[in-house]
Amino acid sequence: MKVDPKDQGILKLLKHDARLSIRDIAKKTGIRPSTVHQRIQKLRKDGVIEKFTIKLNNQAVEESFIVFVLIKTKPSAMLDKIVADDHVKEVFGVTGEYDVMLKMKFSDVNEFNDFIIKFRKEQSIITTLTMVATANIKEEL
Repeated sequence: MKVDPKDQGILKLLKHDARLSIRDIAKKTGIRPSTVHQRIQKLRKDGVIEKFTIKLNNQAVEESFIVFVLIKTKPSAMLDKIVADDHVKEVFGVTGEYDVMLKMKFSDVNEFNDFIIKFRKEQSIITTLTMVATANIKEEL
């Protein structure tokens, strides 16, 4: 599905604040409220909008220790176990020397250390490269 400029305007507003009312979106875009509603429903139906969610304050929810882990792995079902862990926020297949990249959040270095010690015991992991975020400059959903 092609997203036209009107849909892009609606999506931009929803990305900034998914709680905006149809009426507020209509005022800001100059599109009639009934049309805004229809367009949002179509964007949902077509899979452009997958879900409405929230962005949490990392410190308030004790997830301010952010880590990126690159993994070189043997083929296995390990990925299902990784994806299911609450610390894992994003998982990407990547090209190059590594196979998978994880974005993970922890309360502190000790919680991360406990996790990574157990994690590295996994038989299918060949090697990992861990990078700790020192500043959160921009983070979007």
